[in-house]
Amino acid sequence: MTLSFGDCQIDLERRELWRAKRAVHVEPQVFDLLVYLVQNRDRVVSKDDLIDSVWGGRIVSESTLTSRINAARTAVGDSGRTQQLIRTIPRKPCTHKQATTSRLIPAIRRRVKSPNRRGRRCRCPTGPPLRCFPSPI
Repeated sequence: MTLSFGDCQIDLERRELWRAKRAVHVEPQVFDLLVYLVQNRDRVVSKDDLIDSVWGGRIVSESTLTSRINAARTAVGDSGRTQQLIRTIPRKPCTHKQATTSRLIPAIRRRVKSPNRRGRRCRCPTGPPLRCFPSPI
């Protein structure tokens, strides 16, 4: 099966990315990230969705996630400034589910590299204000 977008094509059987009729080498996680984004292009994908699908729910630092997204942008000929194919939507509104998850795993969140610098206060109607994070994509 082949997925097409812009001047790129993803061959799922061969696990290859082609841009402008040239093969582009990408790491396996970057390839999986691109496939997930293309298959879910009709909606905003959250950071938690990416971690669940690409990393299987493992703990991933913000820098790892950011570097894989940047590698995916580079592979498809996009950049953080133009964001024509992969767009970051900052400050996606928090839902109570995100706030509850944040409250349940504070020990895990401390092990993740510097997430609190980018976090912002959640204003969920129930419970105390907690740190929530904007969607990277």
